[in-house]
Amino acid sequence: MKQKNIAFRALLLMVGLLVPLVYGAGSSKKTPDERFTSYQLKHWAFQKVQRPEVPEIRNGKWVRNPIDAFVLAKLEAKGLDPSPRADKITLVRRAYFDLIGLPPMPEEVDAFLADQSPNAFEKVVNRLLASAHYGERWARHWLDLARYADSEGFKTDQTRPNAWRYRDYVIKSFNSDKPYDRFVREQIAGDELWPDSPDARVGTAFNRHYPDEHNARNLMQRRQEILHDITGTVGSVFMGLTYGCARCHDHKFDPILQADYYRLQAFFANVRARDDIVLCSEEAAERHGRQLAAWEEKTAHIRQEMAALEEPKRKEILDEFITKYLPEIQEAISIPAAERSPYQWLMYYKAKPYLDPNSYIYQAPTKSVVGKLNEEEKKRWQELKAKLDEFSDLHPGELPIGIGIVDVSREAPKTHILSGGAYDASGEEVQPGFLTLFAPGPAKIAPAQGTESTGRRTALASWLVDPENPLPTRVMVNRIWHYHFGQGIVGTPSNFGLSGGLPSHPKLLDWLASEFVQNGWSVKDMHRLIMNSNTYQQASLYGESAAKVDSENKLIWRFPRQRLEGEIIRDAALAVSGLLNPKMGGPSVFPPLPPGMVTRGGWKVTEDPAESNRRSIYVFVRRNTRYPMFQTFDMPDTHESCPRREITTSPLQALTMLNSEVVLEWAEGFAGRVLFSAGLARVYRVTGLESTV
Repeated sequence: MKQKNIAFRALLLMVGLLVPLVYGAGSSKKTPDERFTSYQLKHWAFQKVQRPEVPEIRNGKWVRNPIDAFVLAKLEAKGLDPSPRADKITLVRRAYFDLIGLPPMPEEVDAFLADQSPNAFEKVVNRLLASAHYGERWARHWLDLARYADSEGFKTDQTRPNAWRYRDYVIKSFNSDKPYDRFVREQIAGDELWPDSPDARVGTAFNRHYPDEHNARNLMQRRQEILHDITGTVGSVFMGLTYGCARCHDHKFDPILQADYYRLQAFFANVRARDDIVLCSEEAAERHGRQLAAWEEKTAHIRQEMAALEEPKRKEILDEFITKYLPEIQEAISIPAAERSPYQWLMYYKAKPYLDPNSYIYQAPTKSVVGKLNEEEKKRWQELKAKLDEFSDLHPGELPIGIGIVDVSREAPKTHILSGGAYDASGEEVQPGFLTLFAPGPAKIAPAQGTESTGRRTALASWLVDPENPLPTRVMVNRIWHYHFGQGIVGTPSNFGLSGGLPSHPKLLDWLASEFVQNGWSVKDMHRLIMNSNTYQQASLYGESAAKVDSENKLIWRFPRQRLEGEIIRDAALAVSGLLNPKMGGPSVFPPLPPGMVTRGGWKVTEDPAESNRRSIYVFVRRNTRYPMFQTFDMPDTHESCPRREITTSPLQALTMLNSEVVLEWAEGFAGRVLFSAGLARVYRVTGLESTV
């Protein structure tokens, strides 16, 4: 009877019926101290990071650095021994795939084998960290978190022409070992903190990578869905909390009130997309302006006549667009600028791409305009276009443009708790603020200097990198550990809450978090620390006796075997076949697709085969149609943040590697390299073909 009662209570807890009783969700009338139970308040992740003492170990010879001491202390407590050191070939391959995502070349392996110095592996790690390929490898991890894509998603999945600027920004940030606190600040509030820095402004695209339906008619609903996306992503990526659960009600497990969800959302209540960030010096922009003015003067009469032909049809199309909007949106568009409220300004900017001929979204209406002209008008328009093209040499071209977010103005619209998360179900008003658990009152906000921003995001960014905040440092060092070992010290990298995993080595996690801050938030220093430990350099050999004690290897008695991601499989195959193009940066490329495959939004194959053979991080990411090989090997859905890739095994994976035309091309390239490097005569002798030559 007792067992049945326990099972019944567990079932009720799972469906949330007992949650208010167990976890004390409480009413809004309670004081902050009364809202949460001691069980919640004592949860390990909500305690301040305290730097623990490094354990004293009996087997001190195995300890190369403090990481080993923490790991070995856990092993000794369970009567386990660590695995022996991996052989040198395994180690060098492990380091190469971990840090740059490419296999070592034979001569690099030979050089490491020949180096008998005690710091030989350390030198390999340092060389790889200095490689430009390092940023390409580790940026891919961050792009998973940022739900990066080159397209909008939804039905039309329209291309975002300059999304790749953020990808290059992330690669550059990792290669330069940008301090993580600066990296976070730029992505949350780069435009407020460093308005003259193109990098910082492009960094804000972290919160521009939401999927969007550009032709949605209910822009009020669309704006709210975007805010929900930003709120949940910021909460999970930087704080490791499932904030999204509090969108409709107080969190069922964690001490996150529904009000906390909207307090966090209020930091972003005034943001809009900015898809025309100029990424060049003021001098270059002025020079471009002078050249453009000269072109405009020479072509004014041609463009005026073209505009006169287009105007009636253009107005007809735009009027049709506008009349499909809700009355509130139509009013926001038509009302004089001086009379617009902060909320109406947000609606205006959300609709503006349809009204702005310079917008990338406007390209389709422009084509439609020409299509609506009668035969005589169309003929004249094409004649004028041909004349305009004669002046193309005078046109200075397009300025480098990036995307990001900005505040609409210094005054933000009000933020309300929404019943059920619905945009039209406003309740109590809230102010920007942090978790009630840590800071019950409104956040202190100062207007951003030199910009038309509220300064709200600057306040949030400062809190996210405050060493007193117990979550962000733990979350980031755990992510680094996760990408090295395949599993984090906390197995749920974006969920440090009560429903997430418990840390296998809590003291090690806190020591790493404090070390991270003390070393200036250097990600590369964290790599060095981890990879130069004996914990990392263990073999992956299976131990039956150890597996009986710790079947999931949570105590790290051996190095866990891991499968490469689809992108790295492709990069490695291109590298060994001799076909890899190491060119860095720039617009995304479109490798060939399997025969018969169709994509919504288009996939114009890159004409130059060498360009198609660039690293996988430069392959165009279309939200609704992922590159087939990547999808087969578990590339995440880019509609949402991905902290940990799924690992599946399916026949498609084997069939792709056996039958794909592109894989066969890689195999031919590799065979050619073998023939060339081994020497044809030697190959003929070994294969018995010498008599036939």
